[in-house]
Order: sequence, then structure tokens, then C-alpha cells
Amino acid sequence: MSTSYSPEQFDVMACARSNARLTSMMTRDADGAALTRFFSRLETEASDPQGLATVSWAVQTELRPGADGQPQPWLHLEAEAGIRMTCQRCLTAADVRVTADRWFRFVTDEATAAVEDDESDEDVLALEPRFNLVQLVEDELLMAMPLVPMHTACPVEVPTSAGEEEFQAVLEARPSPFEALAQLKTAR
Repeated sequence: MSTSYSPEQFDVMACARSNARLTSMMTRDADGAALTRFFSRLETEASDPQGLATVSWAVQTELRPGADGQPQPWLHLEAEAGIRMTCQRCLTAADVRVTADRWFRFVTDEATAAVEDDESDEDVLALEPRFNLVQLVEDELLMAMPLVPMHTACPVEVPTSAGEEEFQAVLEARPSPFEALAQLKTAR
């Protein structure tokens, strides 16, 4: 018997009972429309309309005994995206790799999740009948994006001074304050 799981209508408990593993790999060339549909918020962070090149993710589910001895569903998410962003150093396009690797524990309701999330190391989410796994993947990738994207080594020379040549010439033409003091001292 084959079991099919929909990432947009994900039954966390059923998957955890069967220790299900789901994976997905999307590329701009093969899955452009799907990338735009599923990851529109991530795509808006790109420097150009075709800037979201790839998104891949893998999810492993399992049941673990909870504090009360009852089985609790857990989900391990590993996700990666290739996004073209603007380098904040040289202001040219930079291909940035964004990764996320997180564990989530599911509890019965939002109130329990809010209380336990503050007290635990893992992220705690409310168990919903149909969980949107794609949205979770996108949320985690958005939170993992760099605040200031930059090349490791910029492809163009980046000026390191803030001043213009004329400004530098004016600074060099000004007399040193120490020279002015020396002249005052010898004038006495």
C-alpha cells in the first residue's frame, strides 16, 4: 500500500506514526511557477524576478514519549534555498545560500504551545488537522536569510573611502593644527 502526503495539507500525527520522510527539490528551470506559488514571500527578497533559483527541503517525522508518557509528534526540518540578492558592499548581484535546520514538537493546542515554547529548547507548535508544511519551510528560510547579504569576495573593486578626491585635496591643503601651534610658539 502506498501512502501519499500533501505538504500543503500535512497530517503531522499520521506521518509521525509511520516515521514518514518527505523531500522536495524545486528549481527555477523545472518548477518556476511552483516556486512562485509556494514561496512568493521568499521570492520577493530576491534582487530580480528570477532570483529564487532553488528550494529544497526534507522532513522527518517521529513519535517520542512526552512528559506525561504519551507519544508526541516531532518533526525535523532541513531546508535550503539559493537566492540572488544584492550585495550590500558592492551593490551587484550575489548568489546567497540560505539554510535552516530545526526540530519542532507538536502539542494539542495553541495555548499549550505558547506556554511550552517559552520553557523548551525546541520550537513548539500546535497540532492542526491539516498543517501547511510549505509555509513552515518558507518561514524558516525567511528567518535564516542574512540581514546584510554580501559576497565573500566582491567581483568588482569596492572603494573603501567615503570621500571624493576634491574633499581629500582640501584636507591635505589645510595646515596641521600642530604646525599652527608651533608657529605661535616661535612667534613669541
